[in-house]
Amino acid sequence: MPSISSGYIIGYHSCDKEVGLRLINGTDELKPSSNKWDWLGEGIYFWEDDPKRALQYAIENAAGVQRNKQAAKTPFVIGAVIDLGKCLNLVETESLEILTEAHDGLAKVMAMAGYAMPVNKGKNRALDCDVINYIHQSNLANNKEPYDSIRCAFPEGDPAFEGSSITSRLHIQLCIRSQELIKGYFLPKPIAKFNPNL
Repeated sequence: MPSISSGYIIGYHSCDKEVGLRLINGTDELKPSSNKWDWLGEGIYFWEDDPKRALQYAIENAAGVQRNKQAAKTPFVIGAVIDLGKCLNLVETESLEILTEAHDGLAKVMAMAGYAMPVNKGKNRALDCDVINYIHQSNLANNKEPYDSIRCAFPEGDPAFEGSSITSRLHIQLCIRSQELIKGYFLPKPIAKFNPNL
């Protein structure tokens, strides 16, 4: 069964300051994202162990550079203690085999229905999103245990140096499908570094 070792993971989420403070105070919850460009499907997205990248994204979002349903007014970063539960861990072989099988299954369904397969275009990763969502739908239809989370490396940015296959913003992204997996929120330290607007 695809998973990672037991224990908690630390994730970081970009948001507006008002939202972040409500989360810290326990008066709000993060809402799952369900956009067609959400490459790991529907869920709540976190950067694994990377508060600096979360802050970069929050600043870009507030400036209108990154897509979001609503741009942050004041960039903010929260940390979260997360239990991944049953994880589709796309940095290990068995999960990648499941992903490939799901793509083939979706292609057959789309062909039978007379529809073209979705495609990834730039930052719109409709194909990835639909394949991941197909996995969840197939599990549900076949009474299989659902995945609680998805974990994958994301090669973002320019080459880290000339000729490199490593990118300048390479990171591990988490998609959390259940609020219950988020055990608590915190302000990452040093606070002035990761939340300069506090």
